[in-house]
Amino acid sequence: MSKIKQSPALVLASSSPYRRQLLGRLGLAFKVHHPNIDESMTPGETARELVSRLAAQKALAISADVQDSLIIGSDQVAVQGDKIEGKPRDRHDAIRQLSEASGREITLQTGLALLNSTSGRVQVDVIPYKVRFRKLTLPQIEAYLDVEAPFGCCGSLRADGLGIALLESLTGDDPSALIGLPLIRLVEMLDSEGVRVIPEPGSIKT
Repeated sequence: MSKIKQSPALVLASSSPYRRQLLGRLGLAFKVHHPNIDESMTPGETARELVSRLAAQKALAISADVQDSLIIGSDQVAVQGDKIEGKPRDRHDAIRQLSEASGREITLQTGLALLNSTSGRVQVDVIPYKVRFRKLTLPQIEAYLDVEAPFGCCGSLRADGLGIALLESLTGDDPSALIGLPLIRLVEMLDSEGVRVIPEPGSIKT
């Protein structure tokens, strides 16, 4: 249990257990609300535009239900060339995603939003992270899916588990963006709202 007390309250607008686990690393108390929004892509929308819009919409979707809160929204897609990939629809789609990614580099674009429900101020950013896949065989893909069942993961990549074995290299400034919640940028956003993840000496009450 964190000894850090912060006001306003912190709320994660997400149904993802991976984002919940990531946010827990910061040691701040927070609540989780599941946003209900349409995540469909609009015509002509780029990957960066898509994830920034959805991250903000997720935060806004629960803002009426919480007061005096900082609400975190996030969304992620994988980009290979001009193709944008989200979560696989099913096992067949996961096989397709991983087969197409085999031996190639993809960019994970992660949108992050922090909404102050009192002031209405919203901060939005997009953090990229590149991964290069090894050459994968169908049996390898099948075995990976049997173990991880990563059907709730963007691009079928569960990089915090066996998915790391699918990769040849990683390139990016914030490794937590790979999992779906860019903590480095989030800490900066929280700081600008007066929430210190690592408080000054004497500010922690025991």
